[in-house]
Amino acid sequence: QVQLVESGGGLVQAGDSLRLSCAASGGIFSSTHMGWFRQAPGKERELVAFSAWIGSVPYYADSVRGRFTISRDSAKNTLYLQMNGLKPEDTAVYYCAAKTTSGNYRAPASYGYWGQGTQVTVSS
Repeated sequence: QVQLVESGGGLVQAGDSLRLSCAASGGIFSSTHMGWFRQAPGKERELVAFSAWIGSVPYYADSVRGRFTISRDSAKNTLYLQMNGLKPEDTAVYYCAAKTTSGNYRAPASYGYWGQGTQVTVSS
């Protein structure tokens, strides 16, 4: 059974950093395309970072490029999102997800496995 478990969210001030972790189990990870999404209240879920496989060139949304870094540790089966220079507009529930279809990597519907989400709140 595939499981994704996020951790690392919290309440921080603008300019601070956080590192989110996503522990994967159930036979996926090293060759699985993985993404970090976020969803703010009243807004659609959006992709913020994507990693096709270890060593591939990652994708970042324009709003986070230069501040966020996605990485993977195959030995620990863990996906990370390092978030620096946090802004109030980064406030959202963050989800890691495993892509299970050949669809658009930016579309949530292309991902078949999701974590439970972790809240990130950035105060001004």
